[in-house]
Amino acid sequence: MDFPDDAFGDPFDVHALPLRRPAQGYAVQMLDTDTLLDRHCGKFLPVRANALDALFPDFASAHAAAAAWTRAHCQRADEHRLAIVPASFDPVLERHVLIYGVLCQQP
Repeated sequence: MDFPDDAFGDPFDVHALPLRRPAQGYAVQMLDTDTLLDRHCGKFLPVRANALDALFPDFASAHAAAAAWTRAHCQRADEHRLAIVPASFDPVLERHVLIYGVLCQQP
């Protein structure tokens, strides 16, 4: 399966986004959930999971991880429910933060 650059959302520069709360990196979110793709185990974990390490340094890395997960778990490229989103880690709460909150698959 091949995935165009916008398969998981339009490419963006996290540092150029006009965000009220700054983002520290890119994360792969399962739509309609508060789960993010862990960079090490390749599973989706809740943002409150202590073991979660979900911040990718750039859009390309997040895209590659989303594509790899989709190849392993979906029959067709259009079956995924993934989006690359800006995210951060809150050291006080000790958890990842979804800058846009839980994104829905359908508006």
